[in-house]
Amino acid sequence: MTAVPAPDVSIATFRSGAVAEIRIGDGNRRNALPGAAWARLAQQIRDLGACRSLRVLVICGHGDTFCAGSDMTDWVDTEAGYVEESFAHMEEAFSAVEDCPVPVIAEMRGVAAGAGCQLALACDLRLMADSARIGMPIARLGILASPAFAARMVAVAGPSVARELLYTGRLVDARTAVALGLADHQVPEAQLTDRTGRLTAAIAEQPPTAIRAAKLAVGAALEPQRTATTVNPRPAVARSHFDPAIAAFLGPSAAAVPDPPLAP
Repeated sequence: MTAVPAPDVSIATFRSGAVAEIRIGDGNRRNALPGAAWARLAQQIRDLGACRSLRVLVICGHGDTFCAGSDMTDWVDTEAGYVEESFAHMEEAFSAVEDCPVPVIAEMRGVAAGAGCQLALACDLRLMADSARIGMPIARLGILASPAFAARMVAVAGPSVARELLYTGRLVDARTAVALGLADHQVPEAQLTDRTGRLTAAIAEQPPTAIRAAKLAVGAALEPQRTATTVNPRPAVARSHFDPAIAAFLGPSAAAVPDPPLAP
């Protein structure tokens, strides 16, 4: 694939013919992204989607991890408005994936947690390495699940699974994720790139107008749920729990913490 200039190193874009790849993060902090990077990711997806020659988009993480969500050091000693803005940028990125006119495939290694989980759920198809895990360990941080967050999980796995994972913050392995509907395929780690390539090739060889129409058709079926959950009546976080939880996890020197914490 040929590298395409991106706004910053945390979001690298590559193009090979009709297939594009967005690679998240730089390998540090499990590829967790600050709020501004989520906004740039949304723009990259929109820019690629506007290209008529594009037929498939793959989203993966840098190195051995998909995305651990949001970089919590970005929220240390910040105003409530900044945190709310960060969550708005995340939602902008997820919506950009859902609105992209071509199929978007999530290729997951390592962990897809929090916003990383939401990013994967926004994709049309999800391939997981057999060692990967996925989930929403956000409640213990005082993060209030939005209707849109819940809707994506409900759409692929049903309300009972969504409730259990949101209530407990449990991360599930690839086999369980496929059984629950959170992922489409469990693939041996060494074969994941090849399996993704074969899937993208199978899609790219179809008539592009038919594939775009198919995505629009599925999107239309899901639109009532999306419309019903567009407005979030609550703030993104409960500050009385959120601030102490972030401080406790990051410790006295947030910059020294190499990776964000994950639920067991």
